[in-house]
Amino acid sequence: MDTVFIKGLKAASVIGCYDWERDIRQTLVFDLELKADFTRAAQTDALEDALDYAAISQRIIAVCEASRFQLLEALAEHLASLLLEEFNIAGLSMTIIKPGAVSEADGVGVVISRP
Repeated sequence: MDTVFIKGLKAASVIGCYDWERDIRQTLVFDLELKADFTRAAQTDALEDALDYAAISQRIIAVCEASRFQLLEALAEHLASLLLEEFNIAGLSMTIIKPGAVSEADGVGVVISRP
């Protein structure tokens, strides 16, 4: 299986459990590894046979801008299900970092993997 990665994708979202978090947008940072078979894309050299990482990135940004999850875990699961359904992805690993969530840390977050 082959891998496309997206590193450091930024998206703004209403995310968090605290009252003050429900009124603001916070920047989230995404790192993704997307699994697929690239054989056909390599043979045809055609975008329609490849994972379109620009389209995937824009989809993540659009979902984040429209969402109002409390937990990163819920957002991660929602995005993973959506990406696996809408794109020709065999599996993925997704890291979501919430910078500034803990003042003593550069960021906190979640990592999920789906087949």
